[in-house]
Amino acid sequence: MDLDFVYDNGYSRARLMIESTGGGGGWLDYDGDGWLDLYLPQGGNPFARDESRRTSNDELYRNVQGQRFVRVSGQAGIRDQEFGQGAAVGDFDDDGFDDVYVSNAGPDRLYRNQGDGTFQDVTAAAGIDNPLWASSAAWADLDGDADLDLYVCNYVDYDPANPISCLSKEGTPGICHPEDVAAVPNKCYFNQGDGTFQNLADERGLNAPLGKSLGVVVADFNGDFLPDVYVANDTTANHLFVGKGRGYFDEQAVVMGCAMSGMGHYQASMGIAFGDFDENGFPDLYCTHFTMDSNTLYANFGPAGFEDVTRKTDLHLPTMAYLAFGTVMVDFDFNGRQDLFVANGHIDDWREKTGDAWYMKPQLFTFDGTRWHDCGSRAGGYFEREWLGRAVALADYDDDGDPDVLVVHQNDVAGLLRNDSDRGHFLKLRFRGRDSNRRGVGVHVTVEQGGRRLVQQLAGGTSYCASHEPALFFGWGEASAPCRVTVVWPSGKRQDIRDVAVDQELTLDELQAEAP
Repeated sequence: MDLDFVYDNGYSRARLMIESTGGGGGWLDYDGDGWLDLYLPQGGNPFARDESRRTSNDELYRNVQGQRFVRVSGQAGIRDQEFGQGAAVGDFDDDGFDDVYVSNAGPDRLYRNQGDGTFQDVTAAAGIDNPLWASSAAWADLDGDADLDLYVCNYVDYDPANPISCLSKEGTPGICHPEDVAAVPNKCYFNQGDGTFQNLADERGLNAPLGKSLGVVVADFNGDFLPDVYVANDTTANHLFVGKGRGYFDEQAVVMGCAMSGMGHYQASMGIAFGDFDENGFPDLYCTHFTMDSNTLYANFGPAGFEDVTRKTDLHLPTMAYLAFGTVMVDFDFNGRQDLFVANGHIDDWREKTGDAWYMKPQLFTFDGTRWHDCGSRAGGYFEREWLGRAVALADYDDDGDPDVLVVHQNDVAGLLRNDSDRGHFLKLRFRGRDSNRRGVGVHVTVEQGGRRLVQQLAGGTSYCASHEPALFFGWGEASAPCRVTVVWPSGKRQDIRDVAVDQELTLDELQAEAP
């Protein structure tokens, strides 16, 4: 099934810095029919003579029973013509309908889903005011009041209407290096429960110096059941804001070992994959980076912090030649081990200057319990072609139980990759919060089968400028025995369900949970 969306990055002779980063996307069920639809921000060229390229409009695609996608932007009331970057999907008013926050290189936008197939622009009414260059954003309950708050990554101080001039040695225009542009603070909008938000990032300890932020994950990293916020920064140290409770945080990335590489180097971090690849119960992080600086895999040891295990697990050399953005960690074939998907593509055409490729092949790695192996060559024809890859978002769009992939490309049709793997036994879980937020963001799930124990969380954010289906996928390979599922909701309530058959999708309702 084809998807005809093409993200226009505004490629021009002016070489605007904003051309390098855009191309986000988010899965949502906007009309409540049970099929996952797509919100795709659009770019454009503010200096183009062609009016159709100078002004952009985001696109909403309706999924017609997993068979085709139809544009419905106009009738749904989507009229955002800023230079789009990413999409964050969440139900901020807990009415059961997915809302959308659009991050732009310019004023961001908040669309409230009215439940009748249309959206209302509530940006001003909600108190959202972010005129900066935003990238990724994440919905999560940061203060424990059962509604979703919003963390917004802002990149650098750059005005595309009045861009600074960045020239090569030959005097020709080029994409500015982030070290040449000042950092700007991120924003964190706390949900007031009445349709309005307050930016309290500084007051709550959710900003740190020199953040040039591109990726974000909200999850519990140290096992205290409080949300933490990990932020990927470009050419500066990454940040880990550790939750203290009631919406207050301390920055501890250096202490916890995830601010920089294991060699002590700042990196150009962009996207973040999230998952427990080593099965120790704590979620690990995989950060994507620039060419000649490999992506980094951080193994998480809970209160003891993180360790860079990139080289130990054979992930260093395979990514050195690539510039990576969106990435996800999930068990695609349900063999019981995690896989890594990485979208690659340079920010500019540097072939004559450095020899780096411009368009690049995506990568797919699989874990064998000790090391990662590149398996893209046998994953399908998509992996044989070169792209300018940006956002990567997961969803079971055809409702067959396994995760499919959206990849947004610059200046080329978006990739919709249907998962046709020969798969093992699986369990797919969705959530319905009551005392917690309705989507269940922040739930901890432990699934046990025989002597094996898999732990996952439904995180806020992850990848790059993307939103995934709010579901968790567990693979068991050839093991077909019933499972035991234990859920800890953000409210603290618990569910313990025994004898759960594999090879099915379950929606877990907090109504069946017990008070702590």
